[in-house]
Amino acid sequence: MARADGSARPPHKDIGLMQRAVRCGARTRQGKPCRAPAVKGKKRCRMHGGAKGSGGQPGNLNALKHGYYSKAGVEERRRIRALLAFLAGRRKPI
Repeated sequence: MARADGSARPPHKDIGLMQRAVRCGARTRQGKPCRAPAVKGKKRCRMHGGAKGSGGQPGNLNALKHGYYSKAGVEERRRIRALLAFLAGRRKPI
């Protein structure tokens, strides 16, 4: 079976394409770079997060779960503590 360019080597035997593939950007446990090819359109191989369905949702909606440590949440709890202290007669008003 001939390829489109006229050579007799079958396409699955063309290891030059595999050798030129972009490599995964992850590091192994030994600290060496991963040698597996990256998934098409991604920077990681299938074993390091490049597989379909891996990673966060667009916009990273998973990062905001409860907002307990958000700036607004911390400020609200600070105001509540100050109000409770004022009502208990321990501090000056805000």
